[in-house]
Amino acid sequence: MSLSASLARGVAPATPGTLHARTVTGELSAPPRPGLTLCFGRGDEPEVDLGVGVDDLRVSRRHGELTYRQGLWWLRNTGQQLVRLPRGRMMHLTTEPIPLDTGYTPLFVKGSGYREHLVELYVSGHDDQGPVSRRRAETVRPETWALDDDERLLLVVLGQRYLLYEEDPRPLTYATAAKQLAYLRPDGHWNERRIEYRVEAVRRRLDRTGFRYPLMHDKSQGRPGDNGLLHNLIKGLVESTTLVPPDLELMEDDSDWP
Repeated sequence: MSLSASLARGVAPATPGTLHARTVTGELSAPPRPGLTLCFGRGDEPEVDLGVGVDDLRVSRRHGELTYRQGLWWLRNTGQQLVRLPRGRMMHLTTEPIPLDTGYTPLFVKGSGYREHLVELYVSGHDDQGPVSRRRAETVRPETWALDDDERLLLVVLGQRYLLYEEDPRPLTYATAAKQLAYLRPDGHWNERRIEYRVEAVRRRLDRTGFRYPLMHDKSQGRPGDNGLLHNLIKGLVESTTLVPPDLELMEDDSDWP
């Protein structure tokens, strides 16, 4: 199956609600008929309608179901392994079924080791135009956020592990960042209190702009118990290319830092 066949590139016009599904071993389309259920997994017909992970014993023979009811396609995990959806959402076999949005939804069936098996889903909508070539269209630039010089330096120091693309990165502690900033900018009066104040100011400002990840906590719950909000801030800035690896050059005077 060629890469150009990916459902991410769209589907031919079809009755709204039509479900299209594709894996590396097969594909299918199904009408929006109330009560219709389609199954995917390692098994073969008639046990499943669409094979996925057919060579991976960690994938259940009947790993998931897609059922049309109440005008929507509902996804349910019936396998032993997790199913991962966009934005890091996970489904266990005890998870309640979730409805699919119109358009493209990739899901990943956990397999052996680090293997994940892709199942592409696409629900036709009223305005689908089919696959459209946009090779000559102007590229849509990513949405970025304005930072002043001090904010950029501070966030680069705190988020340097993200800009190095380390696996499962976490922010530097305020104490470590304060020491590094004091070395880089001796006249900057950086300390943990000032770092906390500047980070909170950035979070408050960007939280009002439709930032991709939560940046504020519920004050009724007290102070957050970890640096999850700072993680959200740096992760979102890196993903949006507001912060990019060349920004690490702001720290190049830091060559003697241990």
